[in-house]
Amino acid sequence: MRTTLTLDDDIAAKLKEEMRRSGRSFKETVNTVLRNGLNVPKKNKIEHFNVNPKNLKPRITVNYDNIGELLEQIEGPLHR
Repeated sequence: MRTTLTLDDDIAAKLKEEMRRSGRSFKETVNTVLRNGLNVPKKNKIEHFNVNPKNLKPRITVNYDNIGELLEQIEGPLHR
């Protein structure tokens, strides 16, 4: 099949570089690069990320009015 293809300058430069490196013709290089790009496996579905919130309420009721009791709850009865 014969077709006309207009390439961006950066793409043309990369193809020419690949031609020099591989020693292949322009046609072979374009076909190889396109074939490789088209044969890349496609990702199936995007997996959704679910967030399961946790209740972060403190399990101990804290009374800030009595510092001694608060220290005992946090550090245990031998906090002194």
